[in-house]
Amino acid sequence: MKPIYLIAPSGASPDLSSPLTGMAWLRQQGHAVENAECIDRVEQRFAGSDALRLAELNHLPNLPTDYVVMSMRGGYGLHRLLPKIDWDALAKAIQGGLQICGHSDLTVLQLGLLAKTGAISLAGPMLNYDFGRQDEQGQALVPDPFMWKHFQRAIHERQLDCQIKHPQIFLGAKSAGSVNGMLWGGNLTIVAGLVGTPYLPSSAQTQGGVLFLEDVNEHPYRIERMLMQLLDAGVLANQSAILLGGFSAYRLYDIDRGYTLEAAIEVIRSRLSPTIPILTDLPFGHQAEKLTLPVGALTQLAYDAHGFSLRSSW
Repeated sequence: MKPIYLIAPSGASPDLSSPLTGMAWLRQQGHAVENAECIDRVEQRFAGSDALRLAELNHLPNLPTDYVVMSMRGGYGLHRLLPKIDWDALAKAIQGGLQICGHSDLTVLQLGLLAKTGAISLAGPMLNYDFGRQDEQGQALVPDPFMWKHFQRAIHERQLDCQIKHPQIFLGAKSAGSVNGMLWGGNLTIVAGLVGTPYLPSSAQTQGGVLFLEDVNEHPYRIERMLMQLLDAGVLANQSAILLGGFSAYRLYDIDRGYTLEAAIEVIRSRLSPTIPILTDLPFGHQAEKLTLPVGALTQLAYDAHGFSLRSSW
């Protein structure tokens, strides 16, 4: 099993039980887990000072190339570090075999890598939520089998192959089709926040791409507003397809009066070219059932009214 090297580039862990549980489970499966000391770091809301977290990232090119780098958790913090990250050294290590995996705030690093170097990273599980989950009594929960299967396939075989069976109601003009394009994206708040910066992949890079998005704790009107920003910035119109993953942990209110996430998506659907399908229920996001997606890899997408499939090798 590949060694896993932990990093904590964003928020501090709210507790120690989750990362300790996650490390124990990964070791039981045969993974060596290194840099465990990062789980203890606290500086305000961050997992250590900016200088310490930056040094941890810039140390990654020194690791053996068979390592998988995994983020402890998300939160916020990577934006602070972007100007001083050694992008070229990271990309060279990735080309040599190093893999970097995570989601949420790690989207910043993944899109920066893609924009600056074209290097592929993995949008996938993180230590605390995916491997250190616990029930209300503090007992460890077994990690999701779907997540584990696709994570293992990604890090060992560098392949993605999945079929999603779920009705699709936002396809647009075509009831079925297939596209080939670069798979990219991540957390919607992060993607929208990078518009106009050098850390968002360019329109030339993403032309004809397959954009995937997810978010957590965001009311549908905020999701709509961020999607509108991407629409008006020309990002959505530049894609061959848009995949929407999990948008979880929000609350609707009486004042919404029937306004839902589906209503927000329908507004975007009405303004986006009908030739660009919007597909929903991608198993990715702040949820237990989670694919590991290669950010920056060429991907084959086939879809119809009953679901879609994704295939990629990198």
